[in-house]
Amino acid sequence: MKGIVVYDTSHGNTRAVAEAISETLRESGMEVGTFYVKDVKKLSAKDYDFLVLGSPTKFGTMSLAVKGFLGKVKGDEWANKPFAAFDTENPPNMEKKEWSAAEKIAAVLRDKKLSQSLPVLRVLVLDWKGPLLEGEIERTKAYARELAGQLKK
Repeated sequence: MKGIVVYDTSHGNTRAVAEAISETLRESGMEVGTFYVKDVKKLSAKDYDFLVLGSPTKFGTMSLAVKGFLGKVKGDEWANKPFAAFDTENPPNMEKKEWSAAEKIAAVLRDKKLSQSLPVLRVLVLDWKGPLLEGEIERTKAYARELAGQLKK
């Protein structure tokens, strides 16, 4: 399988999560491209079997760059292809599902008729700039292993 992991980042935390997901998926035998959201110029569903998209949670939602990227995901091309969504956020926001960038990304992709492989991954950072809390990269890799298992079904 060939997939794409796209992320936005402000302080490097979301990039670290994207890289951990990509690395783990590659270790599972998948071909994965990892791209900073602003570097994705053209997106074609025929080039990929799945999409993973992540954003920092900013003011209760995804970044503007990720919102713009979602406009490139054409539902008629991507319909029924699997996806996963993730975000980075502060611990106080974890109790507020409506404040999760990943939940909002997942809702948009479901509306475009993509198939959600797993519940969203919400990764914790300390304060606004991070770093990631201890153990979050390990939790991310476990999520990516589970995602690989779902994608191979």
